[in-house]
Amino acid sequence: MGKTSKLCLAFLPRPGFGAGALRLSYNWMLLQKNVGAQITAYTYMTTGKLYIISAPSGAGKTSLVRQLLADTDKLAVSVSHTTRAMRAAEQNGVDYFFVSVETFRHMIAEQAFLEHAQVYDNFYGTARQSVEACLNQGVDVVLEIDWQGAQQVRRMSPNAISIFILPPSIAILRERLQNRGQDNEEVIARRMRDAVAEMSHYREFDYLVVNDDFSAALAQLKSIITANRLLQSRQQQHLSQLLHDLLN
Repeated sequence: MGKTSKLCLAFLPRPGFGAGALRLSYNWMLLQKNVGAQITAYTYMTTGKLYIISAPSGAGKTSLVRQLLADTDKLAVSVSHTTRAMRAAEQNGVDYFFVSVETFRHMIAEQAFLEHAQVYDNFYGTARQSVEACLNQGVDVVLEIDWQGAQQVRRMSPNAISIFILPPSIAILRERLQNRGQDNEEVIARRMRDAVAEMSHYREFDYLVVNDDFSAALAQLKSIITANRLLQSRQQQHLSQLLHDLLN
């Protein structure tokens, strides 16, 4: 069964914000599932859960999250903003919102970000209101952010669930970075140094997943999502009518 792209996003031009600037449109994309020839829209009254997924570069976070979204209903990813250049295979508004440094700074001034940080030589940020719109519609939201962003989100959303993905070894992490063919040795060396620094923050996260075997790591991520959806506090909302019928 096919599924639409699961993205918490939407942007519209804003007059008076500066040439080419953007502002958030607090709409969310209704997730749909194909059932035979029909398309059935799903809505839920329960509040969604915010998940933070972090990892050092090369740990396989992006691939795991992509498959997790494809396999899981009521789960969306927040598309971050960045000032870095768009890569050949990327799409604006799908992989990231690619904006200028000037636009990014304007958005910081307007407090439009749930979190933002400088990573290497570029800025990254997560739009606040688009995430909140998804959560209020009962959709769980994944933030793919680094440890700095995770700290900011925890301060504002202490109930967020955080997951850190680890590589099976330093040697394999370096091999993965080299096999991507995107960076020269100098950049890879810097990424390796930064990876060690980032992994030192693992104690700040609720869950640790080692991406040695992709299928096993994916299954562990799914189990975290499922377990949290079965919490009494969430099930009480989702099963309110059933509980009422059973007890009355």
